[in-house]
Amino acid sequence: MKTAPLILVTASTQRNGAEFYDYSISLSDPYTKAVISAGGLPCVPPCMAEPKLIAEYVRRCDGIMITGGDDIQPELYNPKVPKPLKSTCGEHDPVRDLFETILIQEVFLQRKPLLVICRGMQMLNVCLGGTLITDLPTQRASSLNHGRLDLKDKIVHEIDLHAGALMTSVLGLSRIGVNSSHHQAIDILADSLKVTAVADDGVIEAIELSDGERSRLPYMIGVQYHPERLLETEPIHFELFRSFTAASALYRDNK
Repeated sequence: MKTAPLILVTASTQRNGAEFYDYSISLSDPYTKAVISAGGLPCVPPCMAEPKLIAEYVRRCDGIMITGGDDIQPELYNPKVPKPLKSTCGEHDPVRDLFETILIQEVFLQRKPLLVICRGMQMLNVCLGGTLITDLPTQRASSLNHGRLDLKDKIVHEIDLHAGALMTSVLGLSRIGVNSSHHQAIDILADSLKVTAVADDGVIEAIELSDGERSRLPYMIGVQYHPERLLETEPIHFELFRSFTAASALYRDNK
C-alpha cells in the first residue's frame, strides 16, 4: 500500500498566539481537511525565514500549498505606493513574506507541484516580478464586492475559466461560482504566468504558468478564491485538491 503524499501547507502568523502570547502560526482547518480528504498528509512548517530549513522541508515534501492570510507588504511590489493607499492595507508580517519568497524560490529549484490560494496566488505573482492592486474598492471600482468575509463559505460571484487551462480541464467547466474574501488582487501579471480565469469585472481569479514556462513545475494552479471553504456546498472545487494531491503522489513515485 502506497503512503499518502506529504503536502507542505503554509500557515498565517499571529504576533500574540494562544499560548503565552508568543509569535505563533495559525491555520484554518479547511485547508488541511481538504488535503487529507484528497489523500494527502499535510505538513505545516514553522514560519522561519531560514533558507536551509525551508530547502529541507521542500525536499522532504511531495507538494507545496501556499494559503491565504494577511496583506503582503506594498513595498515588495510598489516601493512608491502613496501613503493614503498604503493606509488601506491591513496587518502584514515581513517574516512571512520573506519565508514564502524563499519557499517559492525553492519550489522552482526543486520543481515540486504547487497550489496557491488567495494571498498565495498574489505572493507568487509578486515573487515572479508582478504587482498587486493594493486596494480593490478604491483602485478598481466595481459592482462586485470582492471582500465578502461574511460570506466566506458561500458563492459570491461567478468566474469564467479559459479554454485550454489546466484548471478548466480539472473542473470540467467553463464558468463556476466562487466565494470572495480579498481586498487586493493581481494588477500587472508576471511574465512567466498567464491568466486562466477572470471575474465579470475583469479581476484575475486564476493563474498558471505560461505556455513557455509550463515545464518549470510538474503542476501549478493559483486561485484567488478559497476552494477549501466550498467543498460541502460546491463539491466541484474538491477536484482542485484531488488533482494537486494526485500530481504530488505522481511526483513522489517518479522521483
